[in-house]
Amino acid sequence: MKKTLTMILAAALVLSSMSACSSKSRLDSIKEAGVIKMATSPDFAPMEFENIGADGSKEYVGSDIELGKYIAEKLGVELQIEAMDFSAVQAAVASGSVDMGISGFAWREDRAESMELSIGYNNTEDSEGQGILILKEKADELNTAEAFAGLKVGAQNGSLQYSLVSEQLPSDVTIEKIGSLNDGILMLQTGKIDALAVSGENGQLYAANYDEIVMSDFYFDYTSEGNVVACKKGETELMDAINEIIKEVNEQGLYAQWSAEATELAKSLGISVEG
Repeated sequence: MKKTLTMILAAALVLSSMSACSSKSRLDSIKEAGVIKMATSPDFAPMEFENIGADGSKEYVGSDIELGKYIAEKLGVELQIEAMDFSAVQAAVASGSVDMGISGFAWREDRAESMELSIGYNNTEDSEGQGILILKEKADELNTAEAFAGLKVGAQNGSLQYSLVSEQLPSDVTIEKIGSLNDGILMLQTGKIDALAVSGENGQLYAANYDEIVMSDFYFDYTSEGNVVACKKGETELMDAINEIIKEVNEQGLYAQWSAEATELAKSLGISVEG
């Protein structure tokens, strides 16, 4: 009888321990591990891009990277950056293989259905909007939505720009999915696409560094509500903590400072196309 009671108590302790482990939140796990994993697509200056050192070393920089560092600092953990294509960032967040995604995300209903989205940051009234990069020689021709009829327009899969192209350009436009904006610039330069949908801020940086490309006079009908951080659906405790940190960032105007610094850095480095 005593042996049976001992076995029952041991089993109860095991079940209790398993229950405690399974009930541990992602936020608790992050703090316990001392690391928060952040997915980003580092081809979106000034928000996230690469700074290649003279020795070939690679550093991820930009205003979103600074936000990620600030969130990690406030949580008392280290930031681990996992770089990938934009569409892969969303998949990584949705599956929970990373703790958060910070990659120039705009709030969208479909994203809110599949992921937890933060309150907005980067809420600036002087937003450059959403537009299209084209070859300079086509500037007088490609200046209305209708002018893109029948053409190939590049856009990152799953991006805001992809949705805007499909919704606001003629129905016979062919949307070419691109893995990164660097790939898109190369495709535009070599004639594989006729145009590249980008954020206005990002596009103007590229146009400043490549003589042969410019922003079209046509801009999409879109009003920005800022950007958001994404986490796996259901991770509300982690998102609540992130929201509190973003509130602090907004109140102190930190993101605008990071953005200005990142813009100057991007201009000094130039926007290079990788083969």
